[in-house]
Amino acid sequence: MQAYLTRPQVKERYQISEMTMWRWEQNPLLNFPKPMVVGRRKYFREEDLTAWERERAKVSA
Repeated sequence: MQAYLTRPQVKERYQISEMTMWRWEQNPLLNFPKPMVVGRRKYFREEDLTAWERERAKVSA
């Protein structure tokens, strides 16, 4: 079963502000995972976030 995180949970996971979250979503160079939108809420697949973290670690290494 896939785990989904809400926007506040993602912000808490990375210890970032609302503005930083918005910037990550807007910047195509970061390749931040796109959320699934249900109604007015955004949900991020935990699997996508983990893959993004691994990719970022490769880039910075």
